[in-house]
Amino acid sequence: MQFTPKLTNAETSIFSVMSALANKHNAINLSQGFPNFKSDQQLIDGVTIAMATGYNQYAPMAGLLELREAISKKFEKLYNSSYHPETEITITAGATQAIFTIISAFIKPNDEVIIFKPAYDSYQPSIEANGGKAIGVNLQTPDYHINWDLVEQAITQQTKMIIINTPHNPSGTILSESDLLQLDKLTRGTNIIVLSDEVYEHIVFDGLQHQSICKFSGLKERSFITASFGKTFHNTGWKIGYCCAPKPLMEAFRSLHQFNVFSVHHPTQKALAEYLKTPDHYLSLPDFYQEKRDLFLNLIKASRFKFKPAQGTYFQVLDYSEITHENDFEFAKRLTIEKGIASIPLSVFYDDLQDHKVLRFCFAKTSETLKQAATILNSI
Repeated sequence: MQFTPKLTNAETSIFSVMSALANKHNAINLSQGFPNFKSDQQLIDGVTIAMATGYNQYAPMAGLLELREAISKKFEKLYNSSYHPETEITITAGATQAIFTIISAFIKPNDEVIIFKPAYDSYQPSIEANGGKAIGVNLQTPDYHINWDLVEQAITQQTKMIIINTPHNPSGTILSESDLLQLDKLTRGTNIIVLSDEVYEHIVFDGLQHQSICKFSGLKERSFITASFGKTFHNTGWKIGYCCAPKPLMEAFRSLHQFNVFSVHHPTQKALAEYLKTPDHYLSLPDFYQEKRDLFLNLIKASRFKFKPAQGTYFQVLDYSEITHENDFEFAKRLTIEKGIASIPLSVFYDDLQDHKVLRFCFAKTSETLKQAATILNSI
């Protein structure tokens, strides 16, 4: 039997690689982005109650209407913007499924999609699986900002989509209002779709504001937003998220969604609909995670690592250039095997494997775990 896979160059995700290495060597795992503490018992109980009261059959294809209504109210409260719960919001099996479905619904062979490197590692394979071409525009280090002149130069007649991610994984930076206005200017009058990955929207620090794409009317009309309940409420294993877009775009999304997922876990949707009725469950997250970021950074301030505090997400980039000139992937492996702490090297997120001597650490961990990790980092 002979066949040619669509993704002939796909490699195992760096997150899987480093987590497996951490498990093998019993290392503290600050590589993959998941909390090591429980989500709210109220939410867990809500899923149990929903199962006990009969929410065990297929949910509507677009998602439980009650949950979509709660999401719509959240957008009105946070951003003074709205999406119609019946026609412009769809519940998905995590944000990554939403991203793949959006790309699959619109990208055809030879279409170009601009992505910003370093980028979350699902974007490029999703583009290439649909015959498209990922056009990487590197963020400008060391602060990981976008050079919009480079973006303008990258746009061609084949450009069909631009993917942004704010707050940004892996750098922990956020896009400003000025950035979104620049994007609006570049895409105005075009047929370019914008995919805005906003899974860390509630995790922004130091009084900064998340600039959701829905706040900009010109961008909103051409854009999808993808979001994650798993990232927001500390239960990544539930794999439940959602996406929002104007009705014409959402109709195209659902035409594919109905055949590759159809619907997602019904009792979890019911529990989330109830949970969102208390806005403090997401409004309290900036303080909750900033306390963890500050604890982690205060604990390692005497180390040889250099850093600029993350603006958002639950990831912190650490510069190790004063410690060693090793390649970041090799250094990350050595730290895992010899020192017992796992991280993510950023070079793997670049086409040309740019090595800026930085590693990404996840601080969505208990205080005890962060203290243990800091002891190791301070000893290096």
